[in-house]
Amino acid sequence: MRRYSSMQRKRKKNRGDQGIKLQKKLVRFVLILGAIVLLIIFFFGDHGVYQLYRLNAEKAEIQNAITNLREEKRQLGNEKIRLESDYEYIEELARERYRMAKPGEKVFKVVPKEEGE
Repeated sequence: MRRYSSMQRKRKKNRGDQGIKLQKKLVRFVLILGAIVLLIIFFFGDHGVYQLYRLNAEKAEIQNAITNLREEKRQLGNEKIRLESDYEYIEELARERYRMAKPGEKVFKVVPKEEGE
């Protein structure tokens, strides 16, 4: 009878060991799965590395656009001042853009030669 009772105890220990091993595997699986989820969120989430990279690229693009617009504004300001005060510049623009001429002058239109001729 003693042998029989000791065999039952060993079986119970084996079942208990299997349960502990299963719990350890389950905990390990949950931890690994959690780590993977956190890494995915870290890289691809709303505030992740990928989003940060895209925002930095967009910021650089906008900064370039601002720089270009400031330069264009400066050039237009200079042209405005010239148009308000420089009569020679106004005359030059009128002759080039609008084919205007002083009385007694002749305006010639130059037609570029086509390549086929």
